[in-house]
Amino acid sequence: MMRKALLLVIALGIVVSMAAAADAAKAARTGKQVYESVCIACHGTGAAGAPKFGDTAWVEREKKEGLKELVKDAIKGERAMPPKGGCTDCSDNEIRAAVQYMIDAAKKK
Repeated sequence: MMRKALLLVIALGIVVSMAAAADAAKAARTGKQVYESVCIACHGTGAAGAPKFGDTAWVEREKKEGLKELVKDAIKGERAMPPKGGCTDCSDNEIRAAVQYMIDAAKKK
């Protein structure tokens, strides 16, 4: 009986470890991936007044408000943009990466 209980505990531990490893394996999306899958809908066209991808307005906003504030606005939503741009499964870090991606693209112009 004790041996069966021990084996059950070990098996349960293995299953939990495998689930944790699967979660860890789900890599965070890059800023480019988030932009291309979510942000492009508005920032690609400037819909509802969204700053367009590659526009120098991104650089100006970063200088004026700072990256931290821009990310905070993107996470909570700003004007017509819903929280996280509507990406309900995006992490805060993924949103930060997307904002940084858009700023970096504007700096290349």
